[in-house]
Parts: sequence; C-alpha cells; structure tokens
Amino acid sequence: MGRNRVPINRRRLYGALGSGALLVGTIGYIGFVDPHNQRSVYPQCPFRLLTGWNCPACGGLRMMHDLLHGDLAAAITDNVFLLVGIPLLAGWILVRRRGRSALPMPAIVTIAVAAIAWTVLRNLPGFPLIPTIITG
Repeated sequence: MGRNRVPINRRRLYGALGSGALLVGTIGYIGFVDPHNQRSVYPQCPFRLLTGWNCPACGGLRMMHDLLHGDLAAAITDNVFLLVGIPLLAGWILVRRRGRSALPMPAIVTIAVAAIAWTVLRNLPGFPLIPTIITG
C-alpha cells in the first residue's frame, strides 16, 4: 500500500496547467511564424490534399496569426466562418453547460449544415474570401 496517490484536485490542477502551457505555446508559435508563407512549418490540410477544395477550417491558422497581429480585414479574408463561428459556439456551450446537454442534436445538425454550406460557398469560382498564401 506504499503507493503515493495524487489527490483529484491536484490532478485537475496539473491537467489545467499542462493544457494552458500547450495553448500558450501553440498561440505563440502561430503568432511568431507566418502561416501565409509556404516555407513555414505548418501541417497541410488533408481535405485539401485529397480534393483540392478548401475545407471549412482552411485558413484558420492564417486567421489566428492575423488576429494576433491586429489585422482584422486579413482575418476575415482568411476564414470568416471560424472568426464568427468559434466565439458563437463557445458562448453557446458556456450558456448551456448548466444541467443540460451542451450540444443537443439540433445544434449539431445546424453546425454540420453550416460547415457544408460554407465549404461549398467558399469553393465556388469567383468567391472573394480566399485564404491568402505568400509564394516565393
């Protein structure tokens, strides 16, 4: 019985601290390394590699980089769907988390339909909001 067990409160604290450190590191990397430059080290979108289309999240890293640098117009161009959708979804979950399911089935269907509609819309020829990539 000589095993030391970490109390649950301390385990939660360690998990929160680790998650916070990971979040700060990720946001710092996105802020310092420009995803608009093709030579920067960022993962390729598997959906785009397979289909040639922009997925609903394509441009999300570039949008975050632009927001960290205070360029709202470029963030809107890179991915307006995530720029508006993530705060709305976070607010929805925070409001609904008390006692009820955070995401009921109608909300999940609405999110899926919106993501599919955004994917089709942003891949139409001539659509003005295309994620910017600096080549060269």
